[in-house]
Amino acid sequence: MALSIARDAGKLSAFDGPMLAIPLAEKQELSAELAELDAAIGGAIARSLELRDFRGARDELFHLSGPQSGARRLLLVGMGSAEDRPGALRRAAALASRQAVKLGAGRMGWYSGPVTERDVEAIVTGLAAGAWQYLDLKTPPSDNELRGPLSSVTIFAADTAGTIAGISSGESIAAGQALARTLAMMPGNLCTPEFLASTATDIANRHGMKITVLGRKEMEAEGMGAFLCVAQGTPQAPKLIAIEYSGGSPGEKPVTLVGKGLCFDSGGISIKPAQSMEDMKFDMCGAAGVLGAMEAIGRMKLLVNVVGLIGSTTNMPSGTAVNPGDVVRSHLGKFIEIINTDAEGRLVLADVLSYARRFDPAVVIDAATLTGAVVIALGHTATGIFSRDEGLIGEVIAAGKRAGEPAWSLPLWDEYRELIKSDVADIKNSGGRPAGAVTAAMFLREFTEEYPWVHLDIAGTAYTESDLGTIPKGPTGVPTATFIEFVRGRAN
Repeated sequence: MALSIARDAGKLSAFDGPMLAIPLAEKQELSAELAELDAAIGGAIARSLELRDFRGARDELFHLSGPQSGARRLLLVGMGSAEDRPGALRRAAALASRQAVKLGAGRMGWYSGPVTERDVEAIVTGLAAGAWQYLDLKTPPSDNELRGPLSSVTIFAADTAGTIAGISSGESIAAGQALARTLAMMPGNLCTPEFLASTATDIANRHGMKITVLGRKEMEAEGMGAFLCVAQGTPQAPKLIAIEYSGGSPGEKPVTLVGKGLCFDSGGISIKPAQSMEDMKFDMCGAAGVLGAMEAIGRMKLLVNVVGLIGSTTNMPSGTAVNPGDVVRSHLGKFIEIINTDAEGRLVLADVLSYARRFDPAVVIDAATLTGAVVIALGHTATGIFSRDEGLIGEVIAAGKRAGEPAWSLPLWDEYRELIKSDVADIKNSGGRPAGAVTAAMFLREFTEEYPWVHLDIAGTAYTESDLGTIPKGPTGVPTATFIEFVRGRAN
């Protein structure tokens, strides 16, 4: 259920509901509006600050009873130093809405003083992120244990054009992120390549986009030997999905977003260890990010041309699966030696990136849960970014920073190509353990020489194995917001 956002330019005392959330930075003084509210509860907020029971530290939560009339409880949320105010507000909003969900509040108020359009957008996306739940496959609890979802939030802010625009864009981004997280959370027997194709078709039909879906026969006709060698071990039909959004001028080169869509990755013949293999349903988070971004772009009606490309299949061991040592011919014509069948995402992307040439793209950004090596290098905090175009790297990093999805650049030096040279073919699909994230990106670079390109390795950031406070264990929505911010930057 989508979170309903309302705005109110009135007094805080006018809000009558289960909870009012108030974010405060470290050493922040109470505004006149908060001082008036504080007086109604006997100065409890000021006293808590004076006694340092609440200090405004990042992620700090402090509950107070509300006044006799109005909000039944107050939630103070710490923002820390709040140097990046939109980012701090986004995080605080997610924490607040998660608390509302845990308490079964149903409705919530929010007050953070004077806000800009960007502040409001960040608040709305944070609120939606914290309120998101995937309950489709859970039996509802008994009436005694049932807690209703957070369904509506009232933001107390001036009734300005910026506030209205911030809510609208925030709701669009939130819808895209919710779609991406839902697709990623679905088990692999439900979120299949066919389901991703039907989801893309639905997005295209609702927003007036062009949709093209290639199946196994069409890809055979295209000569997509790299993609199809991954799909040859599974009975599920592989799908190459192309969505075209025409918001810019006719003939204007499109921004092209590419996503890896492995709906389940067993590793194939080079099978993965059993422990945590269930998490390989998340191997389609790049594709989910593309679909989430296209949903948001369609809602926001951005003035730019965008193409979304997804390569989707499953990687399974069987009597027909590709073997280590096999050599396949890619869509571009290069021959690839298969060293490790678990390095399958780059094989799918090789043909999708080659296919992207027909759209004459202004730039191509691909995102994939590509390597465990990037997790060793950067952990679960930053996405790995790879390109030979320093200007493009800076543009993507800036988009990620605005989106709250940080990225860090890793090298693509020519020396690393030595690691993927093959004895029997043009290149091999794995360079071994050293510099694993770099050699994977070097492999992709072989298929992107005709346009500006950047690769995002989201293996460490697309999902989390523990509760992060702002969101629960599971999919994070990365790289949806980065895609949206990059496209919006190009539109502006």
